[in-house]
Amino acid sequence: MNTSTVHQESELRSLHGKRVAIVGYGSQGRAHALNLRDSGHDVVVGLRPEGPSFARAVADGFAPLAPAEAARSADLVAMLVPDSAQPALYRDHVAPALRKGSAVLFAHGFNVHYGQIRASQDVDVVLVAPKGPGDFVRRQYSDGHGVPCLVAVAQDATGEALGRAMAYAHGLGGTRAGVLQTTFAEETETDLFGEQAVLLGGVTELVIAGFDTLVDAGYQPEVAYFECLHELKLIVDLLYEGGLARMHHFVSETAKYGDLSRGPRIVDANVRASMRTLLEEIRSGAFATEWVLENQAGRPRYERLLARDLAHPIEKVGASLRARMAWLARPTEREAAT
Repeated sequence: MNTSTVHQESELRSLHGKRVAIVGYGSQGRAHALNLRDSGHDVVVGLRPEGPSFARAVADGFAPLAPAEAARSADLVAMLVPDSAQPALYRDHVAPALRKGSAVLFAHGFNVHYGQIRASQDVDVVLVAPKGPGDFVRRQYSDGHGVPCLVAVAQDATGEALGRAMAYAHGLGGTRAGVLQTTFAEETETDLFGEQAVLLGGVTELVIAGFDTLVDAGYQPEVAYFECLHELKLIVDLLYEGGLARMHHFVSETAKYGDLSRGPRIVDANVRASMRTLLEEIRSGAFATEWVLENQAGRPRYERLLARDLAHPIEKVGASLRARMAWLARPTEREAAT
C-alpha cells in the first residue's frame, strides 16, 4: 500500500498536541475515540445529552460535550454520525464552531462527494475509512494489530491535510496493517457499489432466490436454509482468509466443478449489465439523490422494503434453527464483549 517511510516518520506526528473531537459514538465513533485516546491523543466526544450513546461514553471515561462545543475546542473534528444525520448536524452545529485551519474528517465520503456538505475554504477536509466495523477496529487495536484504512483529501487548506489524515489513521492502528491513499470519489462510489451489487444487495437476493427455488421445488425449508444461507459463512471465511485459491483448495472436486461450470450461468451477461447500470447510477449521483429524497420524505419506501425483507420465510426458519446453535454469540453478548 502506498504509504511511504517519509509519511510514517513526519506526517504521523501531525496531530501531536492537537485535540480531536469525535462527533457520534456509535460503532465507529466509539472505536475511533478509544483507539485514539489509547494512542495518546487528546480526545473529546461530541454528543447530545439525551442521545442513546451518552451514558456509554461516560462509562468509557469520557466527559461528552455538545457537538458545537466539542467542535469549537478541537483542531480536528471527526463526523461519525450516520450519513443521513450529518448534513443538518454539520450545518447547524459543527460548521459555525470550526476555527480557521482546523480539519473535518469523515469515515465515508458520501456527503462530501455528493455535495450534501460543503466546508468553507479555510478548513481541511479529509477521509479515513477503516475497512472493518467498529468493534473489529477496536478489537484488532486492543490485540496489538490494526485494520487497513483508506485515506483521502478533498480539501487541503493548510498544506497539512494528508499528514493529519495519516496521523489519525495511525492513531486508529491502521498503519499496523497498511494505509491506501484514494479519493473521496473512489471510496464513495466503490463502497456503494460493493454494498449494492455484492455484499448486501447481491448476496441477500441470491440467498433468498436459492432458498425460494428449493422450497418451491418441494424441499424442506430447513434443508434449504442450511444449503443457501448457513453454509455461506464457510465459503466466505475461506475467501476472506486466502482468496479463490484457498476456497478451491478446501471444497470438494464436485463442488469446484459446479462452481466453475455453473457459476457463470447465474452471474451471466444480464447480471453484469445490471451491475454496470448500478455503478452508473452511483457515479452519476442518481442513487444519492434518490436516497436523500427518501430521507426527506420520512423513508416510506425504505421502511416498506425492509419490512418485506424481514417477513420472508427464511427469517422464521433461520431463527428457529439458530436458536439451537449454541456456538452462536447472541447480539447482546457481542455488544457486551466490545
